[in-house]
Amino acid sequence: MFDEDTRSQHAVNPISVTIFIVLLAIDVLLFALNIFSVIFGIVGVILAMLLASAVKIANQWEKAVILRMGRFIGLRGPGIFLIIPIIDRVYNYIDQRVRVTDFKAEETLTKDTVPVNVDAVVFWMVWDTEKAALEVTEYVRAVYYIAQTSLRDTIGKHDLADLLQNREKIAEALQLTLDEHTNPWGITCQTVGIKDIVIPSALADAMSKQAQAERERQARIILGTAETEISEKFAKASENYQDNPVALQLRGMNMLFEGLKEKGSLVIVPSSALESMNLGAIGGLAALAKASEEEKKKEKEKSKAK
Repeated sequence: MFDEDTRSQHAVNPISVTIFIVLLAIDVLLFALNIFSVIFGIVGVILAMLLASAVKIANQWEKAVILRMGRFIGLRGPGIFLIIPIIDRVYNYIDQRVRVTDFKAEETLTKDTVPVNVDAVVFWMVWDTEKAALEVTEYVRAVYYIAQTSLRDTIGKHDLADLLQNREKIAEALQLTLDEHTNPWGITCQTVGIKDIVIPSALADAMSKQAQAERERQARIILGTAETEISEKFAKASENYQDNPVALQLRGMNMLFEGLKEKGSLVIVPSSALESMNLGAIGGLAALAKASEEEKKKEKEKSKAK
């Protein structure tokens, strides 16, 4: 979950190893040729170790924190640099790239006392290496815990509906809170994202039923509004047909035609409509015309069969 100390990655570097091997080989060769005595040979080995330990390397994205006799004297890197053996030491290598830390708040109560599990992620980086090294111990772990604590506080200040509907705003507020806490450490939190909000299954089912009921209510309201508008249109149309029986009869003929043009259709017309618009005679004529058309089709089919 947390970054390991990077000092172990830089304890031995290829340049130091090469220097030690070359000096050791020279020392052994001089000892073999009886140029060095045993004492000088041992001193040569010690010098080779000291010179090799003086050479350090920091990667392009790192800064090395140098302590001299326990006091901070500066930063080194990136690249190769030298220190004074025994007196100086590299306390740590600080990574200045953007880092990603996952954190979560489990079983945290919202403002309306609903337990939720929230998973989030924060993108952060070290902008002041000296502060990150001197102001806080294990800054990676500190960022994780301050992010988790701030997330729990934020959840407790919002209702569940607010958490679900305003993720982006809550993430922005959380990012500002984290930045205020981490800036004194030389660390800036650039972005916070809420990955997932998990609520109890029973509550999720209840919310689903509530949403379904709300959609049904809206559908019924829309249907009632449509019925009202249709009735208003019919009332206005009746005013136009009231003093114009010819137009009313033409409308009745059109309606009857639309119903009879579909094959096998059955049209039920009220008796009052038959009397007022003379639809009985019109319907009989239409049925007769349809029957004659069917007889003609049958005769054509018989003639083709012969």
